[in-house]
Amino acid sequence: MNEQSSANKVAWEYRAYEFWMKRDGPPKDKAIELMKNPLGSLKKHQVYFNNVEGKKIANLCGSNGRRAVPLALLGADVTIFDISVENERYAKELAYYANTSITYVVTDLYDIDLKTYGNSFDILYLEGGILHYFKDIDKLMTILSSLLKKNGTMILSDYHPFLKCLNEDFTVKQTYFDSELQTGEVAFKQFFPEEEQVDFPAVSIRLYTLSEIINSLISAAFKLDRLDEHRGWKNENIPWEFTIVARKL
Repeated sequence: MNEQSSANKVAWEYRAYEFWMKRDGPPKDKAIELMKNPLGSLKKHQVYFNNVEGKKIANLCGSNGRRAVPLALLGADVTIFDISVENERYAKELAYYANTSITYVVTDLYDIDLKTYGNSFDILYLEGGILHYFKDIDKLMTILSSLLKKNGTMILSDYHPFLKCLNEDFTVKQTYFDSELQTGEVAFKQFFPEEEQVDFPAVSIRLYTLSEIINSLISAAFKLDRLDEHRGWKNENIPWEFTIVARKL
């Protein structure tokens, strides 16, 4: 495991289970919510998952299972690859209470066993802000391509690169082409009292331009089928996230 991944593993194993309990509630309660409408719980991504019954899906950096469990409820065979044992704990409990099953592999994505999992999946699903945790996007895309069966589909949703050009008050900062590793705050730090936040480990991130992301996909033998840009969570009239649908050639 490289230095960046080691730092991110430490950060994502610090009180992450406690965070999921705070934000999503106990796994037993969250499971009830997901079981009521599995497809709807995928929110804006549900349009990409019309018929997944019997499909093998890899949910990369699948976190606490809030996307994997609904897919399993819809009949998919789902495997999560994620770096955090704290995330694994919540996800397994969530699947148990939802009366379904998932496979959870705790690993850095760079270290996935391709002898076991290569050419295995019909669909790859990555969402929620993932790419910045990997300083070598070309290596990452090559691994993702290796996981898919021929003609398999990758659904990749991430924060729009435009976001890093904005401060919290929406004033502009000139950072779009920055390419060095940066130190950042783990995503859930803000959910804890201010006096406790000083103890949270930092994450190591590398931001990408939209062209870097798309060119990396092309280099890894993906064919881009669709690119959607999404408004902000409060319907802001700027691109907040994007979703790419691509197939392995």
